[in-house]
Amino acid sequence: MFFYKNLLLFLLLSIIILPAHGVSRYSIDEQENIQIYEKSSRAIVNISNFTVNYDFFYRAIPTESGSGTGFIIDKSGTIVTNYHVVENAKKLLVTLSDNSQWPGKLIGSDPNNDLAIVRIEAPSSSYDSLEFSNSNDISVGQKVLALGNPFGLRQTLTTGIISALGRTIAAKNGRKIEGIIQTDAAINPGNSGGPLLDSGSLLIGMTTAIASRTGQSSGVGFAIPVGTLGRIVPQLITSGRVVRPDAGITRVYQTERGLLVATLSPDGAAKRAGIRGFRVVRESRRQGPFVAEFERVDRSNADLIVGVDNTAIDTVDDFLTAIESKNPGDRVLIAVERQGHRLDVPLTLEAERNN
Repeated sequence: MFFYKNLLLFLLLSIIILPAHGVSRYSIDEQENIQIYEKSSRAIVNISNFTVNYDFFYRAIPTESGSGTGFIIDKSGTIVTNYHVVENAKKLLVTLSDNSQWPGKLIGSDPNNDLAIVRIEAPSSSYDSLEFSNSNDISVGQKVLALGNPFGLRQTLTTGIISALGRTIAAKNGRKIEGIIQTDAAINPGNSGGPLLDSGSLLIGMTTAIASRTGQSSGVGFAIPVGTLGRIVPQLITSGRVVRPDAGITRVYQTERGLLVATLSPDGAAKRAGIRGFRVVRESRRQGPFVAEFERVDRSNADLIVGVDNTAIDTVDDFLTAIESKNPGDRVLIAVERQGHRLDVPLTLEAERNN
């Protein structure tokens, strides 16, 4: 009897301890990573940027000047990437996950936000597309996955978390890009233009830069958030450029207290709203038998811009960032100091004119 009891106990323990048939050897987190990679990797492309050099006999020689990553967002072969990946390209060559290569055509760019759109004419069966997250509700500590081609090593997956939100970085042309995601997912040269995904395989950002003294990953990478992509990418696809809002202020002087308005567009939004710039005063003086005409600039009545929609403005870049986060037709409050008084001037933004 004792023997049978021990045998029964052994069998029960065996059932509990031994893994059941068919249970995955991967952890739940590993299974999630594998599924996301399998679902998303066919949407990732490698973009090679070729410029033209000339040999001794002045014959044109296409030369690869760099490469980066992009991701496909629809069945028309539309690719989103960084502007600095395709800048100054004479030829773009796009490599898909199946190793097929296709010429890329640049159809739109926005250097201020380091964004560009490239299109290929490849069979839609040869690639997949990524879906944008429709939510800006992301949190520090949230798991993220980055896909890209670091150092030309194609289809590379790295994982990490969101380390911080609301960072500011500079585009190559010096303009600030606001609201940037910081992540510790490994990002290296070649990752630029690749997607940053959440645990649902949805796009929440595009990797764009690293903070490193060596040029290699130091655990501090940056991604343009999906909100910015969702606002700008449709404009680049439709018109090839971003239609930015314009306040109708053409020249300012940056001071320690704000922006002193110098000149306005003659028929622009600021002029109609009552914003004041420098005033040109014409004076006449008699000099002997002649009457001489003079002009002087009166700065005493010019407005000093100190805020936009309750956000303090100290620099030109502050002002441009506040305005360009809006859309043409939006109404903003421009806070100004005018002859010792503070005023909130309502202004309706116009579409920037394409000169």
